[in-house]
Amino acid sequence: MGTAINRDYSITVVADLKTTLGEGPLWDTEQQLLYWLDSADGRIFRATADGTQIRAWDVREKIGSMTLYRDGTAALTALENGLYRVDFETGEQTEVLELERDLPSNRLNDGKVDKRGRFVFGSMDTLEESRSGKLYSYGPDGTLQILDEDITVSNGPCWSPDGRTLYFCDTWTGEIWCYDYDLDTGKVSNRRTFARVDTSGGGAADGATVDAEGYLWQALVYGGKIIRYAPDGTVDHVIDFPVLKPTSVMFGGPDLDVLYVTSMARPPLPRFPEDGQLRGSLFAIHGLGVRGVPEPRFGA
Repeated sequence: MGTAINRDYSITVVADLKTTLGEGPLWDTEQQLLYWLDSADGRIFRATADGTQIRAWDVREKIGSMTLYRDGTAALTALENGLYRVDFETGEQTEVLELERDLPSNRLNDGKVDKRGRFVFGSMDTLEESRSGKLYSYGPDGTLQILDEDITVSNGPCWSPDGRTLYFCDTWTGEIWCYDYDLDTGKVSNRRTFARVDTSGGGAADGATVDAEGYLWQALVYGGKIIRYAPDGTVDHVIDFPVLKPTSVMFGGPDLDVLYVTSMARPPLPRFPEDGQLRGSLFAIHGLGVRGVPEPRFGA
């Protein structure tokens, strides 16, 4: 059994920026800084743990995810149809790899870095209907692998603390999957259902992270909840959230014990629900009593 959640946790607003589609919180332990995205408006944000000293970079197109290069001076970003290097000092964007430009309704989406420095990211159909997406891995040596395909909306890639189990979801399947992950080769095998998502309230699985004890935390977008799953896939705890559309989660802060949560201000399609006054905010949950795992940099 892992550590039980402290029920006296508090949820606060760190930054009320009304991000159209807030996504991808990323805490960098070396810089002690938090990054997050507005995927729809094409912006990267950076701030201190308490949400001050905010800086922003405009990447001029939709951005699905990012990671930091090893030296911390630039980001590797998954933009609409390719990976790009974004220099933090100059703002200059350099194409690293073109992808799926032949699929006009697709764009790149969620991604994270494994323990060997590979960037694992997926693509999605922007209408959220066609199974035209894939799950990719891009290595520091320039190697691109396709890990899985026939995906509608790629979301939530993250690993067990030992790096040998990859978690991932295709949002509208109602399932979270896990794979055996080979750290030496970056290949996956033995895909299976890790957990079934309670979609009865209209929610769907979105961004995810894993804590130091191997429990999976996932944002239930449109359902207004954060779910903690035990390593066996059972629901361990449910946090009712102040907005309906939390989108992603990441532990950060000096002790890696603050859960940062992004949210969206405006749904991407008319069929999805609107939200309250705090929509689009970056939130922090303090006092949970658990810690996260440091996020590697690309090429580390």
